[in-house]
Amino acid sequence: MPRPARRRGRNLILSLGPSKRMFLPMPMTLDQIVEETRQLPTDVVAELVDRILLDRHGGIEPGVEAAWKTEIDRRIEEIQTGKVQGIPVEESLARIRKVAGL
Repeated sequence: MPRPARRRGRNLILSLGPSKRMFLPMPMTLDQIVEETRQLPTDVVAELVDRILLDRHGGIEPGVEAAWKTEIDRRIEEIQTGKVQGIPVEESLARIRKVAGL
């Protein structure tokens, strides 16, 4: 008589007889996925997020991408030429926390 199924890690093991076993991968929960990403380097997690967004929502329209590149280039030039002054990151974060009520 076959033994009941049991788990090993994320796999379900079905015993089909004395020398036959079947390993079935079990789907991960969202919490398990998040926990797994905590073990990954930041750049790998960023790439994962980018790939998911690209897969779900498609790429950036060429016109939008070009407009953002123009805007980024303009802002960099303004900082480099001294036309505008950057805001220190701690000050920026403090403003964000205040607006968010944190």
